[in-house]
Amino acid sequence: MAIDISAIIPHIEVLIFASDKPLTSMEILELINNAFGFLEDRVTIEQTEAALEGIKEKYNSEFYPFEVKESGGGFQFLTKHTYHKTVIQLNGDKFLKKLSTAAMETLAIIAYKQPITKGEIELIRGVNSDYSIQKLLEKELILISGRNESLPGHPLIYNTSKNFMDYFGINTASDLPKIREVLAEQVIQPSLMSEMDFKSNTGEEELADTIEEEMPETIEHSDFIINADGEITNTDEESEDGPQEPA
Repeated sequence: MAIDISAIIPHIEVLIFASDKPLTSMEILELINNAFGFLEDRVTIEQTEAALEGIKEKYNSEFYPFEVKESGGGFQFLTKHTYHKTVIQLNGDKFLKKLSTAAMETLAIIAYKQPITKGEIELIRGVNSDYSIQKLLEKELILISGRNESLPGHPLIYNTSKNFMDYFGINTASDLPKIREVLAEQVIQPSLMSEMDFKSNTGEEELADTIEEEMPETIEHSDFIINADGEITNTDEESEDGPQEPA
């Protein structure tokens, strides 16, 4: 007997609700078939995905303060943004504790350049990043995914974790916003000339031409440089990094 999608929807909902981790569609399929093991026909992945689409549409309604979203590598119930201030009262310390600037820089580099070694991170930042990496590992926002066998000493390789994706509400690293999009609305200083040089060499009528000619090809952001292609590259600028910046 064929299984109707409407019959499996409540079972999928309760699985997502009861799970302590995001569930993938394949995991849901296996659990559903185990639950309906007494039936001759098996639930298909197409039926499971159709049911998930129906569930997501159902909870997108304004009548529900939460939604089913694919985040952190699988499906889970999440509170809608409108109610975050209400929920945060229950676990304020957990949600309000922020990462230091150094840790955020390190995390951003790992997120956009992964897989990456500590040496490559430090080459981009220009400073020792032991403390920041350790803090990110403790918070389980990054993980050690192996070693780079092609480099001397076979250094450890770092990637972002499922907790990172869950924390930032994305499903895979490819869902991260492009750097060009992040910086699109930021004000960029177009000229590298000093005020005196500008006044002595340029009249007001030449202002537009000068701005265009002097526009830098890279955008400096914190302790690393983002070029016109949206790629993170190295900088010689140095800053302090260590235990004096608690994460």
